[in-house]
Amino acid sequence: MAKKNIVIRKQPKFSATLQTDTYQRLINNTLGDPDRAKRFIGSITSAVAVNPALQDCEAGTILAGALLGESLNLSPSPQLGHYYLVPFKVKTKEVDMEGNDIYVAKAQFILGYKGYIQMALRSAQYRSLNVVAVKAGEFVSWNPFTEELICNWSKADNRDDLPTVGYAACYEYLNGFRKTIYWSKEKMLAHADKYSAAFSARDYERLQSGNVPDDEMWKFSSFWYKDFDAMGMKTMLRQLIGKWGVMSVDFRAYENDGKALNIDASGNIAPDTNDGSMPLIPPGIPPIPEAENTAQAVNLNDL
Repeated sequence: MAKKNIVIRKQPKFSATLQTDTYQRLINNTLGDPDRAKRFIGSITSAVAVNPALQDCEAGTILAGALLGESLNLSPSPQLGHYYLVPFKVKTKEVDMEGNDIYVAKAQFILGYKGYIQMALRSAQYRSLNVVAVKAGEFVSWNPFTEELICNWSKADNRDDLPTVGYAACYEYLNGFRKTIYWSKEKMLAHADKYSAAFSARDYERLQSGNVPDDEMWKFSSFWYKDFDAMGMKTMLRQLIGKWGVMSVDFRAYENDGKALNIDASGNIAPDTNDGSMPLIPPGIPPIPEAENTAQAVNLNDL
């Protein structure tokens, strides 16, 4: 049986969609301040520009995630790591003339561990809050009862390049109360394998050992594969703050972390429920010319 291609439905580019009256009006009405709206448009346009794959995602899923981040006063800049808009594919019920399954590209809101820290610190309850990846040769012992973690922290310039063996997170309130947790790398792998549908510990080991063929790399789009340590540190903060800490802002970020969002008919941010069978093209966007308005086969290495 011939191997099927991955076929992505072509959609209007986000940069063009963002300039339509419909989206401009939505942004201005949501943010309320023309100067803030102008800054927001510049920021999200720059964030999308550095990730070309986002340009092919449904514009509504990009805008909804970015507006959620803006409402939380988090920057879309990948360099700051407050949150990320991550492209992913949703299989539709359609096939092309050659029998290939057609997919639609969407953007997923992923809160970064630095975003968690930002939101927690706004509560003004913390004297300190930190999370760290523990590197090879640093870990000495961990007592879960007394929460005493002993490490010989490396001062090497190449510390970030050393293999990770665990993760630690801690905070101290202004009143002196302290809380510390530690997970081994093995425990984090088991956690990700159990709770992330897009991650497999076995496939992660294959990826780390270089045993993944180029034509399968498109399957490894999860942030757990792209930056396991960053996701591990975010998980530690979720465990630490979610169970024992204080958050200052509403929990929409926590509730919508890892989800695709979209703009509903009322102009509100809501979980994306469209299975991709119908293109989501807002009013005011000219249709794609007929010659281009077809799903196109793409190279798997480009996904």
